[in-house]
Amino acid sequence: MTSGSDSQAMPASLAALVQRAGTSGKGIPPVDKWNPPFCGDIDMRIDRDGRWFYIGSPIGREALVRLFASVLRRDEDGRHFLVTPVEKVGIVVEDVPFIAVELDAQGKGVDQLLTVRTNVGDVLEINADHPLEFHSDPSNGGLLPYITVRGRLKARMSRPLLYQLAELFVERDFEGRTQTGVWSGGAFFEIDPSLL
Repeated sequence: MTSGSDSQAMPASLAALVQRAGTSGKGIPPVDKWNPPFCGDIDMRIDRDGRWFYIGSPIGREALVRLFASVLRRDEDGRHFLVTPVEKVGIVVEDVPFIAVELDAQGKGVDQLLTVRTNVGDVLEINADHPLEFHSDPSNGGLLPYITVRGRLKARMSRPLLYQLAELFVERDFEGRTQTGVWSGGAFFEIDPSLL
């Protein structure tokens, strides 16, 4: 999706989104397959806004944040770890590690495809492999959309993206009831009626 020939065939807005992601083409290491020994926790934290901190200081180098993000894993118990083939260290994640910062919508209805870019350069299509889910914001009762990025790692949509996404909400009749949600990648992602 990020090769030059592919970007020429993409709509201009989507090609620009991929270009801004600045992917290096190296891919993500297979951290879910690695099972190194646990070496303890380190003083690293990702805050609710997706900012990374080490020993209380922000990590300002984007390349370093992207490197750490590429070896991040969330295990079944909900804990987050940085994982290499030889070690695994625990870190603190206040909500989710990534923030979706850009959204591109192509097509309409069932044929609609939503593509997002995260703050660490992941570009992904919202579909059955990268589902969209909605939760209630505990601070104000508003809507919080989350996307599965890889493994158990998720990204929360930024507030501007939520407003952009809200313009794409539709209603459909399904099994005798009306559902509100959004189409992407051939799947319908419903908002739980209790959140509306």
